[in-house]
Amino acid sequence: MHETYDRDIIKLVQPARVASAINPRLGIVGGGQLAKMTALAGLQLGCDVVVLERNNYSPAANLASHSLVGDWDNPEALMKLASQVDVVTLENEFVDAASLRALEDAGYRLYPTARSIALVQDKFVQKQTLAAAGLPVPRFEAVANLAEIEQAAAKLGWPLLLKARRNAYDGKGNATVRSPADAAAAWKKLGGDTGRELFAEEFCDFTTELAVMVTRGSDGASVSYSVVETVQHDHVCHVVKAPAPVPTDVAAQAAEVAQRAVVAVGAVGSFGVEMFLTRAGGIVVNELAPRVHNSGHYTIEACLCSQFENHVRAVLGWPLGSTAMVAPAAVMVNLLGTAKATGHPHGLERALAVPGAHVHIYGKAMSGAGRKMGHVTALGATLNEALATARRAASLIQFGKPQP
Repeated sequence: MHETYDRDIIKLVQPARVASAINPRLGIVGGGQLAKMTALAGLQLGCDVVVLERNNYSPAANLASHSLVGDWDNPEALMKLASQVDVVTLENEFVDAASLRALEDAGYRLYPTARSIALVQDKFVQKQTLAAAGLPVPRFEAVANLAEIEQAAAKLGWPLLLKARRNAYDGKGNATVRSPADAAAAWKKLGGDTGRELFAEEFCDFTTELAVMVTRGSDGASVSYSVVETVQHDHVCHVVKAPAPVPTDVAAQAAEVAQRAVVAVGAVGSFGVEMFLTRAGGIVVNELAPRVHNSGHYTIEACLCSQFENHVRAVLGWPLGSTAMVAPAAVMVNLLGTAKATGHPHGLERALAVPGAHVHIYGKAMSGAGRKMGHVTALGATLNEALATARRAASLIQFGKPQP
């Protein structure tokens, strides 16, 4: 039987399946690949999963007991989701924190909390929060107009980064400003001329990008995964190496900074902490992701308990699992679209024939340049061995046929 609600709020687009009253019910806001992998982890633990997405065709929809379509910034849509589950969690940080707070005010369980999301989703507020906790971050300044970019540069120096405060990922909300001559174009590119809130940040001279996944429970218990190196091209992650090939003291410092960062924002669940290793050998926090994260996908095959399973455990109040790696090294290679095309993965059969390659296809209907369509993970005795296997399998897969 299909249930239908107000079209402007939400509708149930799959037949409802009656779940056992003893099954924990997990609600996920967002239906992309992160929700899909979280749902898989929840199903493994006997959970029923309800997904709220803005369209009918999300990667997680076919795994969910219920698939709801509605605007996740609408408190009524969120309330409909919350009324059907034991706890609500998120696959992205773009849901308006004020709308999420309405769930908590109504007595529903939400992790991460609305407060955590509010502290993280505005990147300027995030930097203020981390700085106030004594964490190492690049210097930053608020900028309300073009003239204030030059004023910020007097403090931060040239070049500097101009950044959108909200709703930006994979570098899409960043622009490098090398001199006053670049300021107007960067301001317009990021929407400053249309009222989008921006801020300026000191340019960080780094050698390596690092990341750590930390899962924290509502009781304050936490576990950390290995420090990894992330290899970026055009602001998009291409490769993740675990553990990062850095000195032991650097890894220890990064792990300690990551733990302090998630505490500073009151994290509950799996959080990604992205950092820079500077040329001077220091650790600087770039930004936080209040959710499971691309830099932790390797944990599905490489760790005793993945970031996704630990996220489910954390938000449901269950004991956290071991983050120990099951092999000396692991590498994840993202499968990225190259052009506008269908999401069909050509070459999958050949990739599956590569010994030791673990292939994940997200099931997105359409591909696009730089769009994350899947990933390949490989384990090995060394990083080079794992990298060679993962890259070999990844090179065999292309998505769809480019459209004219």
